[in-house]
Amino acid sequence: MPYLESLKVFVRVVELGSITAGGRDLRLTPAVASNRIKELERRLDVRLFNRTTRKLSPTEVGHAFYDHARQVVQSLEDAEAAISDFSKNPHGTVQVTAPLGVGKRLVAPLIPEFVDQYPEVSVRLRLSDRKVDLLEDGLDVALFIGRPPDSNLKLRKIMDTPRVLCAAPAYLERRGTPQAPDDLRRHNCLLLRYPRSPEWFWTLSTAQGPMRMDVSGSYDSDDGDVLTNWALAGRGIVNKPRIDIADHLQSGALVEVLAETPPEPAMFGCLYPHRRLQDNKVRLFIDFLLERCRRKLAAEQTRPALP
Repeated sequence: MPYLESLKVFVRVVELGSITAGGRDLRLTPAVASNRIKELERRLDVRLFNRTTRKLSPTEVGHAFYDHARQVVQSLEDAEAAISDFSKNPHGTVQVTAPLGVGKRLVAPLIPEFVDQYPEVSVRLRLSDRKVDLLEDGLDVALFIGRPPDSNLKLRKIMDTPRVLCAAPAYLERRGTPQAPDDLRRHNCLLLRYPRSPEWFWTLSTAQGPMRMDVSGSYDSDDGDVLTNWALAGRGIVNKPRIDIADHLQSGALVEVLAETPPEPAMFGCLYPHRRLQDNKVRLFIDFLLERCRRKLAAEQTRPALP
């Protein structure tokens, strides 16, 4: 078992790029994770990583060993998953990622209920507005808002979520309220941007069909909550899923603009590798999450904003 644990540490260190990150992912201190790697190198009598003060990278031997170690770890996880199918108490870990806003406000509050139902299952939630690679990062489930990526991953749609353009009253008093889509060109638009991000334009729903609007502004960020905070501070107009800013709309801290030509709805969905659904705990988690999210989103979308 210590050897298998060391293999798990090695695999996660390669995938996450550092001993600290790999250890944290397995709930180990950096010192313990480092010792596991050293024990593995002593056992194999090879050096698995090139180490500098700034970078850790697998050696040629480390790269070759990773392919086999990953198969061993995956086989062990598959064996545990097969056993859990015969158990009324599934156990193990579910690795989940979600966008920051919806992850904090919708997904995270639901996880304790799932763990209460299945106390032998641990859920590890990572929140990021950047795109992730499920297979490379060893994830079981990825929630997303937007267009589903072209991939071999399986998709389950939760529901389409309305998006809104909104700004703080102070911003609208200062810059004026846009009356038509073209007015957005004269406004400070707050954009979600990161490498390979598509959001340098917004697509609005009009009576004539989708309208693509090239927009720009003084601020952009790869964190959706940062954009919300800038909007609340009166810095510009933001394009957000309604679920993300429902409380601010209801309180009047943000005001919807161009309600007759809103952004196109975004798909809220769940991606997972096909083989993961063979794992009982992953299947139970996905079913639970989809049912609870649909219920909560339906309730949220009926909440009125202040007049």
